[in-house]
Amino acid sequence: MTSEELLQKVRKIEIKTHGLSRNIFAGEYHSQFKGRGMAFSEVREYQPGDDVRSIDWNVTARMNRPYIKVYEEERELTVMLLVDVSGSRNFGTVSQMKRDTMAEVAATLAFSTIENNDKVGVIFFSDQVEKFIPPKKGKSHVLHIIRELLSFEPEHTGTNINAALQFLTNAQKRRCTAFLISDMMDPKLGKRLTVRGEVDPIVIASRKHDLSVIQIYDRRDAEMPNVGLIKLRDPETGARVWVDTWLSSTRAAYSKAWAEQQVALDTIYTKTGINHVSMRTDEDYVKKLMQLFKQ
Repeated sequence: MTSEELLQKVRKIEIKTHGLSRNIFAGEYHSQFKGRGMAFSEVREYQPGDDVRSIDWNVTARMNRPYIKVYEEERELTVMLLVDVSGSRNFGTVSQMKRDTMAEVAATLAFSTIENNDKVGVIFFSDQVEKFIPPKKGKSHVLHIIRELLSFEPEHTGTNINAALQFLTNAQKRRCTAFLISDMMDPKLGKRLTVRGEVDPIVIASRKHDLSVIQIYDRRDAEMPNVGLIKLRDPETGARVWVDTWLSSTRAAYSKAWAEQQVALDTIYTKTGINHVSMRTDEDYVKKLMQLFKQ
């Protein structure tokens, strides 16, 4: 992609996603992702009806009359986008590839964040963390993120969601709102879940941060068409295999594997309490994001 083509794509996605974030998502974002913590504001003299648990005993002792600590909600949020850049994102059979939908969804969330005067950062990951953009405010920062969403090419093709979640936990010391944007094709995810679940990265990340999962997939990820004998290549490992799609048993096994993967993901979401939404590349992601916000 030339620099001119990239600029045109950046401009196109900016116009589309900025409008969505301002006109559709602004209210939902503000109401659902409010400040989660309380910050110390001031000390004032005790008044009848105040909670006695808020009394500042040090100031009270010095002033010889009761004073209380006043707290206010921390409105400013930090939003982190964990974006899958593994080889499987380069697939699409209907309107666009998964990577394009991921870019639009991430851009919409990023613009929603700065519309609310919050910070946004990005973690690009494959089977390792490929790039980290620290959270900042401002339109120029979001445009930088969009350019990276459209043009970034990873060094590796595999998927390791645990690595991204561990990086998030280590990099963000304070609680943040995090969106994991991926096709969720990682058989290792959640494998270390125990009965109480203390050891798995997704459990740790979901307890420390407000984590939501946005799964983006293509219709052919879930079902195989009857197109005869074809040669398939795994975009993450490079392995190639001939498949006879004439056989109904082959197509059934393919669909069954997908369904089992979704059941495994649902089990993870249930155990961790993570909000989640799944969307196909040919679906209206606006409705899906609204559905996620309302969770």
